[in-house]
Amino acid sequence: MKTRFLVTLWSILAGSAAFAQLNNQSAAPRAKTLNGILEGTCLSGISIFKGVPFAKPPIGNLRWKEPQPAENWKGIRKADKFGPRAMQLPIYDDMIFRSDGLSEDCLYLNVWTPAKSPAERLPVLVYFFGGGFIAGDGSESRYEGENMARHGVVAITVNFRLTVFGLLAHPELTQESPHHASGNYTLLDQAAALKWVKQNIAAFGGDPSKITIAGESAGSYSVSAQMSSPLSRNLIAGAIGESGALLGMHAPVPIAEAEKLGLQFAESLGAKTLAELRAMPAEKILEATGKSDDSRFPITEDGYFFPKMPGKIFAAGEQAHVPLLVGWNSEENNYEAILGKEDPTVENYTKAVKHSYGDHAAEVLKYYHAASDAAVKQVATKLASDEFMGYCTWKWSDIQSKTGTKPVYRYLFCRPRPLMKSEVNSMLIGEAEGSLKKGTLAAAALAALDHGAAHSAEIEFAMGNLPGNEAFDWRPDDYKVSSIFQAYFVNFIKTGNPNGTALPIWPALKSGKPAAVMHVDVDTRAEQEKDSAQYLFFESMYNNK
Repeated sequence: MKTRFLVTLWSILAGSAAFAQLNNQSAAPRAKTLNGILEGTCLSGISIFKGVPFAKPPIGNLRWKEPQPAENWKGIRKADKFGPRAMQLPIYDDMIFRSDGLSEDCLYLNVWTPAKSPAERLPVLVYFFGGGFIAGDGSESRYEGENMARHGVVAITVNFRLTVFGLLAHPELTQESPHHASGNYTLLDQAAALKWVKQNIAAFGGDPSKITIAGESAGSYSVSAQMSSPLSRNLIAGAIGESGALLGMHAPVPIAEAEKLGLQFAESLGAKTLAELRAMPAEKILEATGKSDDSRFPITEDGYFFPKMPGKIFAAGEQAHVPLLVGWNSEENNYEAILGKEDPTVENYTKAVKHSYGDHAAEVLKYYHAASDAAVKQVATKLASDEFMGYCTWKWSDIQSKTGTKPVYRYLFCRPRPLMKSEVNSMLIGEAEGSLKKGTLAAAALAALDHGAAHSAEIEFAMGNLPGNEAFDWRPDDYKVSSIFQAYFVNFIKTGNPNGTALPIWPALKSGKPAAVMHVDVDTRAEQEKDSAQYLFFESMYNNK
């Protein structure tokens, strides 16, 4: 008994001693995880641990296998730089990475914590980046966790496999799997990260019973996926979805269909067997994904991560029963997604809708009616936005409010980004040279606000990271919106309820009653939903997937 007591006491003291360095600004902070001791960096009271392995590198024979537990290490492991980002092509020009290169060895996470002791048990945010499952990285400054940490939250970003390395399904992969499943390695990586966080977050002063997951776009799809899956739904206490869900037109595809696509891809590379495909250099495989018109591989109804379609899981009430904060932006897609390069006239809009929607065109024109040429841009933008992200995210909020047991809060983010600094500088030079009329800069700034909030525009606002995006000329009103939106996020992460002192009241959805939607802008306010008929139309068109 005495020996056991001494061993337990020594373990507690050793863990506390490692973490106690958080109190010493001159010493690098340390955290004792189940795999070993990490040494991070400290920035004005926030301890930062970057490039923390949560699984074995998925290389060699582990390519296209579910993630394996991370290996232990001896001594002290430096955690002072971001790990490599997942294999991906340079697709999105707004993605600025700080990661340590590009590699299949990419299963790392990053932690920002304000805790001074493991005993603090602070709420935890795990954020999944966006990028269509083909690009992105947890090192991007828009996901930086420092400002969340300064509000008392342990913030984490996670890397996971992407594109063909994260989503390839193949008959041989299915056959070799103990679960008779393939594909969805991206989602399995995320689930493995959540399990690691659950087991280790106390070492960083976090509370393993208060883990909220969040994400934008593909990251939002991921949140809906983790809520659905039996592998992860019991690991979380809350969920935040920003623009997107694996429901409706974005539902997973049957595994047989995904396997067929995998075989076609392998054949395009001349690989007749899985062994040949695994033997190929990662760079060659990645390059091949850019040679077709579509470099995306689908999420799969694999029978393991997803025992059945997510829509059916939610309908049966088998998802995670946790508070959900969810919404999308006012201009998720532009009117040109409907009209192309054609002029925005009623005639051209009608032709475009008939071409795209066929037998459903009359109904589309009924619910998205443009009474005049002047209305076409707005109506077409609404249609494009709803089809892209609005409907599937609405469906998520709607079904969770009906079959879940915890509150659901829905938002519409309406604040457009301001002018880019390069645009401002160009106009200032023009005014100075007398080539522009007086007041052009102010007029252009106002014109920019006539547009809606584009896809992904809310991320920096919600995470408190406007200063990290130096491309835009942020104004005082932008910081006002950010402080409100981030406060909602912080409150939700801490309590499961976004409401708090000095914030406009945000009502939860109530099943069977008109939805109250929080419109986030300079004049943030709750409004009754006006678009339910449009979303119910999409519901009938996409057969409740």
